[in-house]
Amino acid sequence: MDMQPDVKSNSVPSWLILLLAAACGLIAANLYYAQTVIGPIGVTTGLSSAAAGLIVTLTQIGYVIGLLFIVPLSDILENKRLVTFSLIILVVALIGAAFSSHAVLFLTASLVIGISSVVAQILVPYATYLTSEEQRGRVVGNVMSGLLLGIMLARPVASFITSLLGWQAVFVFSAIIIGLLTLLLSRALPARQPQPAMKYGQLILSSGSLLKTFPMLRRRALYQASLFGAFSLFWTTVPLQLANEYGMSQQGIAWFALAGVGGAIAAPIAGRWADKGLTRILTGLAMVIAIASFGLAYLFQGHSTATLILLVVVAITLDMAVSGNLVLGQRIIYSLSEARGRVNGIFMSIFFVGGAIGSSLGSWSYAHGGWSLTTLIGLLMPLLALVYYLTEKKVTVVSNP
Repeated sequence: MDMQPDVKSNSVPSWLILLLAAACGLIAANLYYAQTVIGPIGVTTGLSSAAAGLIVTLTQIGYVIGLLFIVPLSDILENKRLVTFSLIILVVALIGAAFSSHAVLFLTASLVIGISSVVAQILVPYATYLTSEEQRGRVVGNVMSGLLLGIMLARPVASFITSLLGWQAVFVFSAIIIGLLTLLLSRALPARQPQPAMKYGQLILSSGSLLKTFPMLRRRALYQASLFGAFSLFWTTVPLQLANEYGMSQQGIAWFALAGVGGAIAAPIAGRWADKGLTRILTGLAMVIAIASFGLAYLFQGHSTATLILLVVVAITLDMAVSGNLVLGQRIIYSLSEARGRVNGIFMSIFFVGGAIGSSLGSWSYAHGGWSLTTLIGLLMPLLALVYYLTEKKVTVVSNP
């Protein structure tokens, strides 16, 4: 039985939320598989160490393109068909990446993987149409916890698989999993057919007016861009720090990354507390936790077991701050307008640009000032967000159906 866009059930089946969470995680993971195995990929495809960085850059560029030009389609096209078609493209791109022996082919596949992976950002707002306002924070929190787990697990999983079977196996396995997921979603998801009020060109142009119309959208996007920038800076440089200071191998770094996954527990907790009206105070708390995390990393340096344990704690608390604040922001922006595909696309684009800036700053700072400069810059980013947060007036976000 098809579900109309304005129908919200009082209780979303737990199996459907679990499926959406798993789907978001499995899809988003494709953005990060290549990050820890750039070296082996470069050897196979003939990319130099410097040029291999294009793999991550093109994937990120593709993702932003998808956020700006594909995600808004969910406001005018039937969502299940859009999801299915995009996932088929993703499977083809993953297969292309797995069997690429030439740099141009792999880089092209990376760009397409980035574009088609935005399906995860179609599914998150889709989930909000299935539930009531009172449950929205919990549902978004649960779905986002799956997405964040996928992001955090992607790096260690890719490292482990590559060490055993080679980097090509990472993309082959992902293509198989996404193919099976496509079949499952095409059968399990309720249909959602929006009532298109404008053509595609008008739709894209209207995204700019949404950003101008809703100050809270701009504010929440900048909050998250600052925190995600710090997050990206940390995870870009901490593998270098672990290798240089602690002599860790690729597998050791993978185990460290697994420990950081614990921070994803903050997403569903933040969603539930946001439903109780605690969004504002939790936002400030997330920024303070991020600042404190980098402060500890700066103050306690060295290569002892104690500092390594502290670094694990920092990874977990930083991940908690970023994942928790992400859910808080999404709960608010989904209450601003029913054009949630476009709103989500704008929000994700801005904060993903923040992540790209953080990664670039991390590479530069570690090369020129080591871990001390890197952690100071990491501390500065959420600190600036906190200063901006303190200018926020208390407002009540009302749904605009």
